[in-house]
Order: sequence, then structure tokens, then C-alpha cells
Amino acid sequence: MALDGIVTQAIVHELQPFIGARVGKIYQPSTHDLIFTLRGAGGGGKLLLSANPTYPRLHLTERSSINPAEAPMFCMLMRKHCEGGTIESITQVGLERIIHITIRTRDELGDVSAKKIIIELMGRHSNIILTELATGTIIDGIHHVTPSISSYRVVMPGAAYTQPPQQHKLNPLQISQPDFLTLIASAEEAARYAAEHPQEPEEDMIEGEIAGLLASLEAPQADGSGGPAPSADPAGWLVHAFSGLSPLIAGEILHRYKEIGGEAEDFSSGMDKPDQLWEAFHSVMEPVSKLEFAPVTGWNAKGKPVFSAIPLKLMSGNVKHYSSISLCLEDYYGDKAEKDTVKQRVSDLIRFLSNERSKNIKKLANLQKDLNEAEDADQFRIWGELLFASLHTVNKGDKEAKLVNYYDENQAEITVPLDPLLSPTDNAQRYFKKYNKYKNSLRVIGEQVKKTHEEIAYMELLLQQLAHASLNDIEEIREELVSQGYLRDRSKKGKKKKKAARPTLQVFTSSEGVDIYVGKNNLQNEYVTNRLAAPNDTWLHTKDIPGSHVVIRSEEFGDATLEEAAQLAAYYSQAKQSSSVPVDCTLIRYVRKPSGAKPGFVIYDHQRTLFVTPDEERIKQLPNVLRS
Repeated sequence: MALDGIVTQAIVHELQPFIGARVGKIYQPSTHDLIFTLRGAGGGGKLLLSANPTYPRLHLTERSSINPAEAPMFCMLMRKHCEGGTIESITQVGLERIIHITIRTRDELGDVSAKKIIIELMGRHSNIILTELATGTIIDGIHHVTPSISSYRVVMPGAAYTQPPQQHKLNPLQISQPDFLTLIASAEEAARYAAEHPQEPEEDMIEGEIAGLLASLEAPQADGSGGPAPSADPAGWLVHAFSGLSPLIAGEILHRYKEIGGEAEDFSSGMDKPDQLWEAFHSVMEPVSKLEFAPVTGWNAKGKPVFSAIPLKLMSGNVKHYSSISLCLEDYYGDKAEKDTVKQRVSDLIRFLSNERSKNIKKLANLQKDLNEAEDADQFRIWGELLFASLHTVNKGDKEAKLVNYYDENQAEITVPLDPLLSPTDNAQRYFKKYNKYKNSLRVIGEQVKKTHEEIAYMELLLQQLAHASLNDIEEIREELVSQGYLRDRSKKGKKKKKAARPTLQVFTSSEGVDIYVGKNNLQNEYVTNRLAAPNDTWLHTKDIPGSHVVIRSEEFGDATLEEAAQLAAYYSQAKQSSSVPVDCTLIRYVRKPSGAKPGFVIYDHQRTLFVTPDEERIKQLPNVLRS
């Protein structure tokens, strides 16, 4: 990842046409994210503001998101102060990852009021803070920072806004060649002096105002000083000396330095070719200073996916180009943030379902063992009948009896084990009781084996659904497990959730313009198949593999739509990573749910089977929306 000051500048530059736009509805789909609907200037659109600790970002988005039934408190506050307002400015603080959006609106009394939204894209310290423009007072922040969390600043309602700690770095867009060369020489000299004269810790003898004055004089200045020597760690020095430069951009500068003619050995000898480093530095920064951005995604030397607001020569593999930084960020981040949140939320469900599946597999093995024993029931019946026919030849106390087997064609003699404490009659009765017990248990065991197979299939289906689940899907799966008696209801008594009349479904549009509905869990599967679809709509599902119900909502479509629907059925199944996945398709009229079957389970006929290999890129290119 490389969301640095340069990417931030590209974002701010791209958003300039939205100055003058009105803020429509504001949503908060998750704990860290806000979505502003913009209208008017810039053509309108949706602006995502994310203070996600792992994936902080700000860009235009076209992704659909499910919003909570009740808006969180911070969302309600943002609506109160910003909805209906006009964006007056969108600026960046220096080349830092801090963006200010000024909004002018009218309060409840009709008076003009100005607010500033401060978006700090600082990794785990990221935040979205709403302040009064005139006073700088914090109205609220999406993440609160109390004195117990930070001694430097507080982010709480009513507190004065304080910027994050300033770093003694230079703006790389405002440095000339002579100053750059002087900076290299100074950094080399300072590093050499520090190595020769290690600083000893001094006793804190000075207190009061003089101590404060000395501290202010010794505070780091914005001069790019300190840090490693350029000869020892050129990339580290560039990142330390200049604001807005990520290690990725520093690596690109060194890559270009070597291309110009500099070699790695030159650094160890005290930067023999600083002019060439300047040339490489300038070639990277020049398009940034001219606001000429050409966003790309690709892979770095270690094979990790990266993105940049400017083309990078160090990228390997297939480099993808974008017309805007928002499209680049949208493609790069995709649903990473949601997947991480989902992963955290589903861990307990996955553990529970995996344990249930394991228990049922063990149960199945034990049932099979009982079944094998029960299949010997006829042997006990034969022994009992032979004993009754030969009671006069058997005495109490015998441990076994050698009898003629009248059921054998050859009338062979067999040995029947006896309990010496029982009479011959009682021994015969004991075998008849065993026979009746096992005969009855065969029916019960058969039913248990069938039920256990169904349980295993159900657990595997739910595990597959969790692999593709969104945040909304997780809650529906959890509710299903509660309704089926697998989990206890966590909701507080007296506060019953109002169930939605119908679930939110993901609807894809085929290349022929036909709607394809995809169920992501059993609630959605049952609704799509049993309630939404018409009798002559086409239904698809992977053959004998847990997966989603897919429905083509039309009686007329071409081979392209059918093939894309089969792709979706294979992709949203347990065979996502496989090739030549069998997908059955039939009309809805031939699909039915057996009485008493588990949620999402159906039987069908009149099907034909297609074989497809899931293509993720092709599926991503299909337009899709969330529809309820």
C-alpha cells in the first residue's frame, strides 16, 4: 500500500470540480466509514470518507453498500450539520495525509453556519473530525481520543482541534537543485559527526520557563535534518527528509537513479553522484508539481500489490492504468475493508460450524459401526431358532452348543456361544431379544445416518456462504442458526428486531441487459427461488456442491446470459477455485423444497449441466447493485 502525500494530493486535485456541490444524504455503513451523496457541481456522485485503521482513504465510489436500519450517532450529527450544505473548499495540509473540507450551511434558525471536516489518513490513527470553522472547536470525531489514549491531543466534543504532531520534513515540491545537493552534504556530515560524537544523556537540571524556552529552541525544525545518512540508507533518508514520500516512491527514485547511471556502490562511498540522485528525484516529482497524475496498480519487487498516483518504473507484471485516482483506489481496495471486518465477525460462527461438522463426521463413523453390527441380526435369529429346535441336546452350564444348521444347503454344523448361567431356553430367548433389538435399530440407525449426512451438508453449505458473506449476510446467517436452535438468541428481551419484509439481494446485469439474482445465504436463496422467481425463470446451482441459488429473471435471453449466470453460480460456490465446475440449470417450475427440509435445500429435475471455470475478472466487470 502507498497512500502517501502524493496520492492525497491527487485525490484533492480530482475533487476540485465538486467545490460548489451540495451535500445530499449522508450514510455511515460501518464503524469507520461515511458516504456523502454529492449533487450539482462536478456532476454529482458518492464520496467515501474512511477512517479504517487498515485501509484509510477518501475517494469517489460507485460501490453499493447496505446501511444500518438505525443511523449511528456520528452519522446523525453529520446529517444535522452538513446535509444540504455547500462545499466551499477541499484542501490538503502541505503534502501531508490530511484533507480539509469546508461546508457552508444554515442552522435550525436559518443562520449561515460554516463547518470544517478534517480527514486524517494516518493508519491506525486515522480519524474524521467535524469542527466549527470560526473557532476550531471540535463538534465530534468518528473516533474519540481521550487523555488516557494520547497525551499530545484530545479529540472529544468541545475540545480545541490540535493537528497531529508536526514532523521536521521539507516539502519535496518546493526544493531547488542547489538546496537538494546542500541537504545531501549536510545530512552526510551530520551523520558522520553523530557517529564520531555519540551524545551522552544529560541530567535534567533546568526547570521552569528557561527549560520551556530551551525545549522550543531544540524542537525539530522543518529543515529535513536528522535521519540516516544518504550513503547508508538513501531510501530511508528520502522518507525522513521529505513529507509525503512513501517508501514506494523513495524506491522509485532509487530505481531511476540506477537507470540514469548511478550504482548501489556509490552510496557507500559518500554519495559520489548526488546530481544524478537529484535528476531521479526531480523526474518523479515534476509531474506531481504540475498536477499531472496517471494512477496505476501493479506489483513491487517482492510481489506485493501496490498502487500509485504516478507511473512507476519499478512495477512488475501487468500494470493497470486508470483515468482517475478514485477508480484506482476503488479497484485496489475493492472490498478488502469489508472482508477484514467480515473475517472478524464470522470467526465465532466458523469455529462453531466447523466443530458441529466434526462432531457429525464422528457421529457418522459410530453410526456406521452400529449399522455393521445390526446387519448381523439375522445370525442371532438363526441361533435362537436352532437352539429351540435342539433344547434336548443342550444342558445348563454349557459354554457352547454344536448344532446342525438346517438353513445351510449342506446342513453344516455350527457352534453357538452360550451363557453357562442361563438355561438353554433362556439362551434362545436372549438371541431372539438381540435379533429384535438390532432389527428395530436398523430403521433408527438408517434414519440417523440420513439425518447426519444432511447436518454435515448443511454445515458445509453455511461455511461456504460465510466465505462470500457481507456484513448483512452474516446477521442473516446468525438469525437462521438461532431460529434453527443451534445458537441462543443474544438480543435483549423485549427488544425484538423488526424483520425485513424481504432480504437485500445482489443483482447482476448480464452483457445482454438481463437481471441475474444471486442468493448469498439460505434466507436469500429461499426468497429468490420460492418467492421472487416466476415459474418460467431459469434457476442455476452447482451440481452436488454447496453454493448459491442463481436466477435469471427472464424467459428470453441468449447464451451469453446463461454462461454468465453459470459463472456466478460457480464463483459463489465451494468450487470457486476449481476448473470445469458442473452447474445444473432448469426452470423454477421444476425446483421444489421437500417438506421439513433444512433452509435453502431444494430438489429439482429436468435439468441440464453446464461446465464452466469461474473467472473473477469477468464477474467483477458485470454491473451489479444491491436491491431489496
